[in-house]
Amino acid sequence: MKTVALLLFMACALPRMLPAAGNEFEMPADPKLHGEYPQNYQAIITNWLATVLADAPSAQVEWLTTPKAGTMPEKKGGAALFGYLVEFKLNSRNQFGTYTGMQKHTALLHDGKVIKATGFGF
Repeated sequence: MKTVALLLFMACALPRMLPAAGNEFEMPADPKLHGEYPQNYQAIITNWLATVLADAPSAQVEWLTTPKAGTMPEKKGGAALFGYLVEFKLNSRNQFGTYTGMQKHTALLHDGKVIKATGFGF
């Protein structure tokens, strides 16, 4: 009888303990590792883009996620950098004045700064 009760409990509780289909477990944020949560993440990334894009005023940004605690490798196979990951799509003009098309990027923010980003060639 106890076994049946335990199995029924597990069957009812397990779906609530697992993430919904397509969702991942969220890493809990530790301010010592990840820094403070970036409330103004859009402004931080937009200001950073102004320093790295050839034609920043032409940038069209589509925000895909809000900041989530996470990591990125410092270099390939290197140590992990901790912060908050934000995914976004970007379309801007290149040095030839041509739009590049919407491309997905991920930025890692730590203490109000972009410390790493994907898809920018550095």
